[in-house]
Amino acid sequence: MIEKRLSNDTLNIEDKQLESVLLSIALAPHINPNFFISIIQKHMPQGGEMPEFGGVKGKNHRGILPTGETVLFILAGNDQKKRNQVAALLKDDAPLVKEGILYLEHLPEGEPLMSGKLVMTQEYVDYFLFGEKSKPKFSPQFPAKEITTELSWDDLVLAENVREQIEELRIWVEQNTRLMTEWNMAKKLKPGYRALFHGASGTGKTLTATLLGKYTKKPVFRVDLSTVVSKYIGETEKNLERLFQKAKSRDWILFFDEADALFGKRTGVKDAHDRFANQEVSYLLQRVEDFDGLVILSSNFKSNIDDAFLRRFNAIIKFPFPNREERRAIAEKGFPSHVHFEDKKQTLNVFSNYELSGGSIMNVIHYACLQSLAKNTNIIDHLDVIKGIKREIEKEGKVFSLRAG
Repeated sequence: MIEKRLSNDTLNIEDKQLESVLLSIALAPHINPNFFISIIQKHMPQGGEMPEFGGVKGKNHRGILPTGETVLFILAGNDQKKRNQVAALLKDDAPLVKEGILYLEHLPEGEPLMSGKLVMTQEYVDYFLFGEKSKPKFSPQFPAKEITTELSWDDLVLAENVREQIEELRIWVEQNTRLMTEWNMAKKLKPGYRALFHGASGTGKTLTATLLGKYTKKPVFRVDLSTVVSKYIGETEKNLERLFQKAKSRDWILFFDEADALFGKRTGVKDAHDRFANQEVSYLLQRVEDFDGLVILSSNFKSNIDDAFLRRFNAIIKFPFPNREERRAIAEKGFPSHVHFEDKKQTLNVFSNYELSGGSIMNVIHYACLQSLAKNTNIIDHLDVIKGIKREIEKEGKVFSLRAG
């Protein structure tokens, strides 16, 4: 990507050269902690400050970290026209910033923009120093976490029609590149693939997305919507733009959990806040549609998703509540293989009698196993299972009643 950026014919030669030096300035403290201090000392051997040079101290780093002012001083000096040209390379819509390579740290209102610290994102620091990009860590600039699992498809109990639809997603992930290139369909089809997983909590939506990534060898990043959504007008768009820029052309799966909080039905315009909220939804519709990878949105209720958005999905997959047989199968797969039961058939059958999601069943198993450990035994007490089920039923505000069978 860097090589492509610096050889982009739409940039003039001078901008290409400026971008190259800009990258070097951002990378310098990671190579030589004393780099900028040595420059200051040459000009001011007796000590003192050079406000025009900029630079800030880090929390742990004892040298000087460059700011936008540092970049202007080195690349433009006092030439105002050149300073404007250099400053443009650090705007939010500038290529190096949009592509998530570097950015200026945001400052409190009232402070000069160019006094913000120049930050090269860690994955690109690693790329330049070690030849391989690291995966980004959760931050305001990347409000998502990679999710993994030690489980396999055999551990997941799903209805057959759901498995068939998941298989379609797997085929897209594995074959899309060939479809677009070898079969020359890039001009005819939109990039990326959009899927909606909907169904009650605990029915396997997140685990399915995680397993899909595991078996197609694609990282799955779960987007933290509480970090993305902002009460400040326009900030939600900025937060998501950073996310999509980092994910661009990286073969990642983006998983938006509880997506109706962000992509829900658009409201009528009653005030300025409603108007901007609707603009953000429209922006997100377009941004998700333009993304070149797999985006999975998860919602408890399909009805919460905007109808205009539903039409843009390639796949809409309902995760139904497990039936009696499926509940028993989830319980049987969920217990450790080495445990014993007072009456295995009776204990497993009891799960069939209560309307529990897969997540709730695992909570019951968790509780019963801990109780056995506390008793220093590997035998699962049937009464502990009943108590665990009672806890899950009452969590939902329902009244528990013992059922035979």
